[in-house]
Amino acid sequence: MKIGLIGLGIMGKPMAKNMLKAKYSLMVHDLNRASVDEVVSCGAVSATAAEIGASCDVVLTMLPNSPHVKAVMLGEGGVAGCMKAGSVFIDMSSISPIASKEIAAVLAERGIQMLDAPVSGGEPKAINGTLAFMVGGPQEVFDTYKPLLETMGTSVVRCGEIGAGNTTKLANQVVVALNIAAVAEAFMLAKKADVDPQLVFEAIKGGLAGSTVMDAKAPMMIGGSFEPGFKIDLHIKDLGNALDTAHEVGSPLPLTAAVMEMMQTLKADGLGQKDHSSLAKYYEKLTGTAIG
Repeated sequence: MKIGLIGLGIMGKPMAKNMLKAKYSLMVHDLNRASVDEVVSCGAVSATAAEIGASCDVVLTMLPNSPHVKAVMLGEGGVAGCMKAGSVFIDMSSISPIASKEIAAVLAERGIQMLDAPVSGGEPKAINGTLAFMVGGPQEVFDTYKPLLETMGTSVVRCGEIGAGNTTKLANQVVVALNIAAVAEAFMLAKKADVDPQLVFEAIKGGLAGSTVMDAKAPMMIGGSFEPGFKIDLHIKDLGNALDTAHEVGSPLPLTAAVMEMMQTLKADGLGQKDHSSLAKYYEKLTGTAIG
């Protein structure tokens, strides 16, 4: 099986390396030449996007947002025009489920099947191959390519037909964003009441308030270290897609809208490239007090 991956960013690069470790034959493409060279040094083959489309049985993308995936696949000289009937497209990007359905409809006319398979876990889990995949698409296609996805993740769940993967990812991102905001708000309460946030964390992490999000982000808030595992800018993108989809289907997201405005404030303050745990800095701005 020949595999092509387009997109070697903070997530795509370690995911490519994990496919190579599993001995898959991999062609890669990215605008960042250094990233391509790094993955090629691990055993991949550098190729243009068109060459990947023409040569590979399955094409994977790991790109920033809906417009990027549409441009790569359906734009002028797009990959879809080079792919053979019977081949498969798996989009691992986090995009609008509406866009996923639009892309799948065009590909179906060309005899190409599709899975939308966004991931959760951030860079650390991309590196160690323990991502969670949320997948939408035909059952038989999912069954065929689940082992490929399992080289990059420990949880690979089919959530329904096309678009279901990205709908599930949006739900995931809503939960994560609200959880981070709640942790920051609670720790600021503790700090202002002269209780050590580190001790609060140790006391509550084993109870009902404990979560994977808290375990990952509380130490960053307390340590005042916000180098990105997942950037504010990317979470803004995901919450934008969540709000757009919610408006489309008639589902209210008032808490999500509030956290979106908090993130937009941080972006305006120049923190868009920092980790989403920087929501702590929103509260620090309001109070003039550092959590850490």
